[in-house]
Amino acid sequence: MNGDLELTFSQKSEEAEKIKESANEYFKKQMYDEAITMYSKAISLNPNVAVYYGNRSLAYLKTECFGYALSDATKAIELDKNYIKGYYRRAAANMSLGKFKLALRDYEAVAKAKPNDKQAKAKYAECNKIVKKIAFEKAISVSDKSISEMIDFESINIEDEYKGPTLLNDKEVTLDFMKELMETFKNEGKLHRKYAYKMLLDAKEYFKKQPTLVDITVPDDEKFTVCGDIHGQYYDLYNIFQLNGLPSPENPYLFNGDFVDRGSFSVECIFTLLGFKLLYPNHFFMSRGNHESETMNQMYGFKDEVKSKYTAQMADLFTEVYNWLPLAHCINKKVLVMHGGLFSRDGVTLDEIRGTDRNRQPPEEGIMCELLWSDPQPTMGRAPSKRGVGIQFGPDVTEKFLQTNNLDYVIRSHEVKDNGYEVAHNEKCITVFSAPNYCDTMGNKGAYINLEGKTLKPKFVTYEAVPHPNIKPMAYSNLLMSSLYC
Repeated sequence: MNGDLELTFSQKSEEAEKIKESANEYFKKQMYDEAITMYSKAISLNPNVAVYYGNRSLAYLKTECFGYALSDATKAIELDKNYIKGYYRRAAANMSLGKFKLALRDYEAVAKAKPNDKQAKAKYAECNKIVKKIAFEKAISVSDKSISEMIDFESINIEDEYKGPTLLNDKEVTLDFMKELMETFKNEGKLHRKYAYKMLLDAKEYFKKQPTLVDITVPDDEKFTVCGDIHGQYYDLYNIFQLNGLPSPENPYLFNGDFVDRGSFSVECIFTLLGFKLLYPNHFFMSRGNHESETMNQMYGFKDEVKSKYTAQMADLFTEVYNWLPLAHCINKKVLVMHGGLFSRDGVTLDEIRGTDRNRQPPEEGIMCELLWSDPQPTMGRAPSKRGVGIQFGPDVTEKFLQTNNLDYVIRSHEVKDNGYEVAHNEKCITVFSAPNYCDTMGNKGAYINLEGKTLKPKFVTYEAVPHPNIKPMAYSNLLMSSLYC
C-alpha cells in the first residue's frame, strides 16, 4: 500500500514539473494570466515546492496583483528558508505597495545570506537609501507653507530663445495654445517652466473648489466620452484625440485616473490633460487614480521624470494638485465613475462619498482607498484584494450599491483588459483601460467609451498602440523598481 502511495506522489510530482515548465513558457511569452493558471495547477499537484510559489509570485507581480505576490513569496520562504528569490519577490511586492521598511528587511536578509552578491548589496543599499530619505523628509517637513505658496511665478523669466507655446498674456490657456502644446510634445519639445508652474497653480485652485464627487449633466442628444488609464503613454493619448476629436464644449471628456507613471511621457500627458481642464472646466473632467499619489510617483517614475524635465519643487507641487482631484463623477445621476471600485461594506451612499476628505495621500482602508484601489470579481460577496490594498467585490455587491443609490451602472478603470474594456456583473460594472500595449509588453488594445445623454448606453471604441520615440517605459522609475521583478 505504501508503495502505491509513493508511486502516486511520484507521478504527481513529475506531472507538476511538466506543468511548471509549461507555465515558464507562457511566462516567457508574457502570457502572465496563462502562466498563473499553470503554476496553480502545479501547486495543486504538489503544494510543497517553493519554486512554484516563487514563480507564480513573479507572474502576479507582472499583473500588478501585489497582494497575491506577497502571499506566494511568503509561502515560498516558509517552504524553503534558503530560497533567495522568495525574499526578492516579497521585497518587490512590498516595494510596489510602498512598504519600504518591510522590503528592506528582505533585502537585508539576502545581503546577509549572500555577502559576496553584488546585486544583493546594491538592492539593499538602494532600498535603505529610500527609507532614510523618507525619514529625513519627514523630519524636516515642519513648514506650514504649501509648495504653491513658495513659488514666485512672476519672477520666472522666459528666455529669448524659447520658441514654444505661450499662455495668452502669460496667464490664460487658449485652444491655440493647446494645439501648439500637443504638437510640441509630439515633437519631443518642452513647455517652459513658467507656464508649467502657472498651469499647476491654476489647476490646484480650481480643483480645491470642486467637490469630492462631481455631478455631470449630459444633454439628451450629446455625446460624452470616458477614458481609462493613460499611464504616461502620450502618443496613445494624442491618438485618442485624433480618433475621437479634441475636447470641446460639444465633445466633453472624463479621464478616469492614472494619468502618469510607468510610461515615460507622463509629464506630457498630465500637462495636456490639465490644459484642457483649464480651457474647458465644465466640459473636461479628471478623476484621481491610485497612481496620483506620492508613493506611487516615487516608485513608478513620475516624480523623477518631473525632476528630470523640470524641478524637484515642481514634483512636490504635483502632489498638492493631485490631493485635490475629485474621487468620483456621477453622470446624469445614473452612472457613477471612479478609478477603482466599490466598498468593504454595504450601504455606502453618494452623500458619504461627497463628504469624504480627499486632500491627503490615499489611506490604506476606507471609502477613499476603495474608490482608488478596489476591483470587481466574478464570484458573489467580497474578498481580500489581489493587490493587497482595497477589496474585491462581486455582482451582488454591485447590485446592492446601485439599488441603494438609484444608479444604473458603474464605470471604473484600474485594470488592463485585452480588448481595452470589460463588461461584468450583469452589465452593471464596466472597466475601461485606455493605454494600449501597456508598458510596451502587454499587447492589449486600448478603449474609450462613448455615451449619449438620453440613453447612457455605452459604445466601446477600441484601438491599437501607436509608435513612440525610443524611450522605454519605466525609464524614469526608481533604479530599484526598474529591476525589481527579476
